[in-house]
Amino acid sequence: MVLLLSAGMATAAPSDGSLGSGSLGSLGSLAGSSGAGSVGAGSSIPEGFQEDPGPPPALRDDITTAEIVGEKSLSAQGVQLTVASPALRRDVTVQVLLPADRSVPRPTLYMLDGVSARNNGSGWMSASLGDAPTFFRDKDVNVVLINGGRASLYTDWDEIDPRLGLNKWETYLTQELPGLIDKKLKTNGINAIAGNSMGAQSAVMLAHRNPELYSGVAAFSGCYSTNDALGRLTVQTTVTSQSGDPANLWSDPQGPEWLSHDSVRNAEQLRGKPIYLSVSNGLPGTFEEGSEDTRRLVLGGVIEASANVCTRIFESRLNQLDIPVTVDYAGAGVHAWDYWRVQLPKAWPTLEEALGLS
Repeated sequence: MVLLLSAGMATAAPSDGSLGSGSLGSLGSLAGSSGAGSVGAGSSIPEGFQEDPGPPPALRDDITTAEIVGEKSLSAQGVQLTVASPALRRDVTVQVLLPADRSVPRPTLYMLDGVSARNNGSGWMSASLGDAPTFFRDKDVNVVLINGGRASLYTDWDEIDPRLGLNKWETYLTQELPGLIDKKLKTNGINAIAGNSMGAQSAVMLAHRNPELYSGVAAFSGCYSTNDALGRLTVQTTVTSQSGDPANLWSDPQGPEWLSHDSVRNAEQLRGKPIYLSVSNGLPGTFEEGSEDTRRLVLGGVIEASANVCTRIFESRLNQLDIPVTVDYAGAGVHAWDYWRVQLPKAWPTLEEALGLS
């Protein structure tokens, strides 16, 4: 995996000093290229390195209407809702953090997980990972933390995958869930979206594809292209790392779906929205002091370095279009929750503006 990602970096970003923000430099050919890269619809992760996702969720044919069918209290602030989804053909859960002040309608922030997203729980809810409950304890916002979506990019797949099952996440997230949340929580109808790693790419992707739904976006350590060499490799790696087959995603790698999901190419759709991006450089940082965890240091380092290149490409495209963006190049650090937990408060002023709270 490290070798493959390293190869992708070498192909996508020559280290000639042209990575400075504000100028595409040698990255321009990638940001504006068509069908760059030769990564096809197959596995980019050797089988021995793939995670076993377990059996795919069972599908039901009797769900015809999206509705909330269950509710469980998690804390004074948190609840877990069970949603019957026609798009996903199964029941799925979401965790919700309620506003500090619930006396008036409040906006909603949707939060997405990374590639190993688990059913019935979000990494953002864990005190040792995202620790969202602590951060949002005094915030006047509904926070909806998506459960499930492992290796799906939170998008609609063309085919059912034998290992990852049925993925129609964009339909669920944009057409089914918001109406249910708005009614249940009596929101004011203003939405923003945020995510880390795979969820970062998906958050920006959903925002550019559904500009009327989301008023702003925050993305931590993502890759925002699907159609240059590094972007294609990132998508392939995301899916195959969890034993999925990218051939079931958007079918033809030269087809229109790969283009329509490319946020670099479709950045114009983000105009007028507050945008926050962050990424480290892949070198060991504060949270790696004394660590001998090879997977974290090497694999996490390479993935974060790749995300750094992706972020610079995306920032350059936004600058080229004169679309404002706040970017934090955080220095040393690898691809890990410790850094995303630190970034959430830094992203809040941007999200606060998007949600109409500032």
